Amino acid sequence: MIAIDEAGMTTVFNPSAEAMTGLSARQMLGRPLVQDMPSSRLPRVVETKQSEHHQKQQLENGQQIITTRVPLWDGQRCIGALSVFKDITEHVEITAEITNLKSVQRMLQAIIHSSDEAISVVDELGTGFMINPAYTRLTGLKEEEVIGQPATKDIAEGESMHMKALRTRKPVRGTQMKVGIARRDVIVNVAPILVNGELKGSVGVLHDVSEIRELTVQLEEAKQRIRTLEAKYTFDDIVGHSDALMLAKEQARVSANTPVDVLLRGESGTGKELFAHAIHNESNRKYEPFIRVNCAALAPSLLESELFGYEEGAFSGAKRGGKRGLFEEAHKGSIFLDEIGELPKPMQAKLLRVLQEKEIVRVGGTKSIPIDTRVIVATNVKLEEAMSDGDFRSDLFYRLNKMPIHIPSLRERREDIEPLSHHLLEKLNSEYGRFVQSITEQNQRSMQRYDWPGNVRELENVIARALIHLDYRSAVMNNVEIPSSLMQKPSSRTLQTSSKTGGTLDEQLGVYEKQLLAEAMKENFGNKTQAAKALGISIRNLYYKLEKHQLAESDLQ
Repeated sequence: MIAIDEAGMTTVFNPSAEAMTGLSARQMLGRPLVQDMPSSRLPRVVETKQSEHHQKQQLENGQQIITTRVPLWDGQRCIGALSVFKDITEHVEITAEITNLKSVQRMLQAIIHSSDEAISVVDELGTGFMINPAYTRLTGLKEEEVIGQPATKDIAEGESMHMKALRTRKPVRGTQMKVGIARRDVIVNVAPILVNGELKGSVGVLHDVSEIRELTVQLEEAKQRIRTLEAKYTFDDIVGHSDALMLAKEQARVSANTPVDVLLRGESGTGKELFAHAIHNESNRKYEPFIRVNCAALAPSLLESELFGYEEGAFSGAKRGGKRGLFEEAHKGSIFLDEIGELPKPMQAKLLRVLQEKEIVRVGGTKSIPIDTRVIVATNVKLEEAMSDGDFRSDLFYRLNKMPIHIPSLRERREDIEPLSHHLLEKLNSEYGRFVQSITEQNQRSMQRYDWPGNVRELENVIARALIHLDYRSAVMNNVEIPSSLMQKPSSRTLQTSSKTGGTLDEQLGVYEKQLLAEAMKENFGNKTQAAKALGISIRNLYYKLEKHQLAESDLQ
C-alpha cells in the first residue's frame, strides 16, 4: 500500500511496497511520490477525486501490477489518496505461456487433422486423447467412440501398441494388425511422448495395407491371365536349383519347342502338373487352350464321352446336338492327361489311335474329326511293371516314351527344400493374410532330414498347418512339425471292430474297410494316389470305395 496527502507527499509505504518497488520507506516517506515513482497515478486521483479499480500498471523496475486507487476523505474534504496493488508479473508470464501453448496446440491439431495418415494419440494412462479424420475413414470409428476410451477400442485383432509403447517407453515400428469395424489390415508405428523425461502419452500412425494386398493379389492374377488363358505356370514358377531339377527343366524346355508328345514321370506331389503348364507356356501353342484331365477321377463310363465327346442320342441323357470332347476343346493347344497309368485298357487303345492318326471319333458317331493337339501325360505308376502285369499296353507306352522326363522327388534334391519352403511360405502368407518372413534354422534342418514321401504337396501341407497354428504376431515360423515316421501300412493295423458290435460279417468288414480308408487318407494328407499305394489298391478302386462309404473330403484330412 502507498498513500499520499493532498500535496502529493508520501505518507504510507508499507513493507510489501518496498519489496515490489525496490524502494525503501525511509527514502520515500515525506517526499513527493512522483519524484521516485513517476508512473504513479495517485496524484491524479487527488485531483479527480474519483476511484480507479483494478488498473494495470508497470513499475519503474519492470514489474507488472494491478492496482486499485481511492481518494481519502475527511468529511467533505479530500486529504489524499491510497493505492493498494498486487504483483501480477508471474501471472502475465503464465498467461502468455498459456496463450502460446493454445496457439501451438491449435497448430498441431490443424497439422494432424490435415494429414492423410491415420493418427491417434493417447494420454499416459492409455486413454484416447485425439484422432484425425483419416483415422475415422480407416477404422470407421468417430471421435466420440474413441476419445476417453481405452487404447484397445479400435483393435480387431492384435495387441495394443500404444500400451506397449507406454509400458516400455520405446517406439514400436512395423507391427501388423487389424483395426476397426471392417478389420482393415494395417501396419502401425507408435512412439511414446516424453516431456522433460516425463511420460505424457503416445502417438500412433496407421498405414492401410489392405488395398495394397488386394492389388498385389489382383496383379498376380492378372499376370497369370496374361501368360495364357488356361495354363497358369511357367518354368520360373518351378523353384529350385539342384542338378536333378535343372536337368528335368532343361529336358522340358527342349520338349516344349519340339512337336512331340511328352511323358512326365515321378512320384505323387513332385509337381508334374507344373511342368505340364510350363511346357505349354514355353511352346508356340501358349496362346491356345490348355485342358487338364485327371484320368483316375473320371468313371470309366464317362471317360470316353468326356475325352472324345458324343453325338446326339448316343446314350440316355445325351444333350441335344451332342457335345464336343476335351480333345476337341484343346484343338491347336495342349491336353494334359494326369494319372495315365490308371487309364482302362479299352481307353488306352482309343488314345493310341488318337496319337497315331491325329483324329477322334465321338461316342455314337462314325465320322472322324481331325485334331491338332499336343498330348502331355503324367504318371507315378511304374509303367514297365504295369506292362508286365498286362495292365498297360506296350504299344501305347512306346508311343508315349519318346520324350520321357523324370521329375525328381524332394529327397533327390534336398538342397531345394529351403528355397522351396520360403516360396511356399510367401504363397501361403498371401492366401491366409499373414506376415511370416522366415523359418528358423532348427526347423529347416528338420525338414532337410525328412524324406518327404508326399514330396512338395506334403511340404506345403506341413508349412500351411504350422502357419495356421502360429501366433499371428510372429514373423518367424518356429513350429514346423515333421512327421515322426513314414505312413503306416494297412497290414500293421489292429482290427478295431469285433463281433460285439453286431451285424453280419460283410457289415463288420465294411465298417473296418471304411475305417482303413479314412485313416489312410488322413495319414497321407488327403493325397489319394499315395493313400491307394499305402492300401495296395488302384487309384480307381480307391475312388470307388470312397464313394461307396460316402467319405467326404472333410473326413479325410
